[in-house]
Amino acid sequence: MENLQEISQEEIQELHRKIADNVKTIRKLKNISQLNLAYSIGHKTVSTIAKIEAGHENKHYNIEQLYKIANVLQVDIRDFFIFQK
Repeated sequence: MENLQEISQEEIQELHRKIADNVKTIRKLKNISQLNLAYSIGHKTVSTIAKIEAGHENKHYNIEQLYKIANVLQVDIRDFFIFQK
């Protein structure tokens, strides 16, 4: 079996950052606040959403959160993985 190229921690962090940026952009285009998004996906506070969007504490979305957010924002989950070069 062929060895896969090792993926650096920096690459993973950049991936999380791009996904968070896409969620933020779409959220703003849909005119939904961080608080409303947080409530809509089952969070009791805005803290997690705010930390992810700000890139603090190495927080990032998991696949379940992205699925719920896509439903709330009425977009395809793949939209979060479209990156500009």
